[in-house]
Amino acid sequence: MLPDPVLDRSVRLEDDAVLILDRRVFPHRVEWVAARSDVEVAAAIRDMVTQSLGPCYAAAAGLILVARQQAGAAPGTAWAALRTAGERLTAARPTNNIVRDVVAAVMEELSGLSSDASTAEIVATASRAAAAQDERYRERSRALARYAVALVDDGARILTHCWMDTYLIEFVRAADEAGKRYRYVATETRPYLQGARLTAHTLAEMGQDVTLITDGMAAAVLSPLSTLAVDALVTAADRVSMDGHVFNKVGTLGAAVAAHAFEVPYYAFIHAPDPQAPKAGDVVVEERDGAEVLSTQGIRTASPLVTRGHYPAFDVTPPRFVTRIVTDRGAFEPSRVAEYWDAGKA
Repeated sequence: MLPDPVLDRSVRLEDDAVLILDRRVFPHRVEWVAARSDVEVAAAIRDMVTQSLGPCYAAAAGLILVARQQAGAAPGTAWAALRTAGERLTAARPTNNIVRDVVAAVMEELSGLSSDASTAEIVATASRAAAAQDERYRERSRALARYAVALVDDGARILTHCWMDTYLIEFVRAADEAGKRYRYVATETRPYLQGARLTAHTLAEMGQDVTLITDGMAAAVLSPLSTLAVDALVTAADRVSMDGHVFNKVGTLGAAVAAHAFEVPYYAFIHAPDPQAPKAGDVVVEERDGAEVLSTQGIRTASPLVTRGHYPAFDVTPPRFVTRIVTDRGAFEPSRVAEYWDAGKA
């Protein structure tokens, strides 16, 4: 049986705080940030204390925390506090829509209450709905992983970029259950080194064969001349528009273009395409402070003469460079990913 990696449970809800494992310093240090309000949870998401799919769990826990804090308030005050918290959490990082969807699911449950619902009913409903979102996310990730494993042959060497969080963990588990074993190549993922610190660490923690490369080596290892002989490119997606564009950590586009050039399949993982983003232009692509690329983990790596950097946190991969978008309802050709929602009506 595979060991459970530390990052599988990186958000913990305490009586008076949400404890969030600080992924900016893990695994060199294991530090937990205590967020005692929705303001602090949103700040932890925005400041990269947690990344990738971690904001989903942090947002769910944050809503439960806010609900608990309203126990002695009037019903209208409790409602307003939860609504404000949801808006604040959603705005923390705009490109990935998962926090938005968690908040929307909780608010939908609350909207089903009667107009004269008590504060206790509001608190209980919000807490139950948020907790359900946490577990539902994990269940959907397990389903996605099973579809993904069916696409990749036993013994394949997989290149991945950045940190796929629950998707990656469940993918490794699903492969093990299917009797398959993969070898992995992970990019380091500048400037936060999520690939070097989170992806490679977790794969090794789970007993997988993993090789670390720099971001600039992705095209080289995808080439048929490479001694690593990569069989598939696999990444998460922070969002997928209904026209099949994949939004993910910057650097994904370059790897996808190289994979396409060398006829290596590229599989992008996401639970579902976003019905609120019909086209790529409907998604806000976050740009972070360019100064972040001048340093690595607090140590300046750029020349002191260099004062300006540029950091688009995500890039957009056109559908022609994507082989399949793998969801919790199956794998779709990018041009047909909108059919995901038709599958849900069946």
